[in-house]
Amino acid sequence: MNIRSILIFFLSALLLISCRQQQQGRVLKLAHSLDPSHPVHNAMVFMTDRCKEISDGALTIDIYPSGQLGSEQQCVELLQIGSLAITKVSAAVLESFIEDFKVLGLPYVFRSKEHAFKVLDGEIGDDLLLRTIPFWIRGLCFYDAGSRSFYTIDRPVNHPDDLKGLKIRVMKSITAMEMVKAQGGGPTPISWGELYTALQSGVVDGAENNPPSFCTSHHYEVCKYYSLNEHTMVPDVLIVSQKVWQKLTDQEREWLQQAADESVPVQRKLWAESEKESLEIVEQAGVSVTYPDKEPFAKKVEPLIESYRDNESIYDLIIRIRAVE
Repeated sequence: MNIRSILIFFLSALLLISCRQQQQGRVLKLAHSLDPSHPVHNAMVFMTDRCKEISDGALTIDIYPSGQLGSEQQCVELLQIGSLAITKVSAAVLESFIEDFKVLGLPYVFRSKEHAFKVLDGEIGDDLLLRTIPFWIRGLCFYDAGSRSFYTIDRPVNHPDDLKGLKIRVMKSITAMEMVKAQGGGPTPISWGELYTALQSGVVDGAENNPPSFCTSHHYEVCKYYSLNEHTMVPDVLIVSQKVWQKLTDQEREWLQQAADESVPVQRKLWAESEKESLEIVEQAGVSVTYPDKEPFAKKVEPLIESYRDNESIYDLIIRIRAVE
């Protein structure tokens, strides 16, 4: 075989490998800490299916649920170095990276779920999603994570005074800790995976979360009081690694963003159904579900809101959010 034939052979082999890579397309890894039965996971499954469909298989996403690749915090760190493409994270977790996200965890900053959706789907939401870029992560969309309320072992929390003397588990979020403290409770940061045991052993007297999380975690087996005071509506955020985003073509970015956007209404519908079903399950299991007056809780935390007057960036966001009709 002469040199010309050898060159043709190697060029043909390289072309074949290139064609196969193009046929296989690009595969992105998505990891999160939720159970596969969770409505947010199911929304991400919809997104991956849509991404594959609209790209004709050129861009696909593999999902790793249930904390297979680490906690929310660890997944964010993997995104920052480009080792992971996409994750779902609570806006509260993003506080430690982008301070402005604290505004989404402030109690009663949203008047209703409809108000929250208008804020997140509009200019303010778009603005916040892009404020993550300097930290090597990029927001794709917001998911509904419901309203967080108190659930306790021995007595209901139908007024802020009922929190006195109670140790309440919170996320590792300064805003969440300040919120519980402002209402008279003792905030106790504990990881989600350790909470069931902490409740069972009396390390904490209760926690706060949305109905699907209260149900799927089986915390209702220990906590028999659920007071729907709905103090916060902290959304989930679907984020992509900025390092990975920069490697995508313009077309691939369009496919990914389109699939993410289309998954939002699907997720909200699944979430609403899950909330209704979850409350039915916990009530059937003997949990006392109450709907306390929210006004005393909101008044109790107003000084916390006002404490942000000296933080120009966050207080400006508070004013803008309250101005949304």
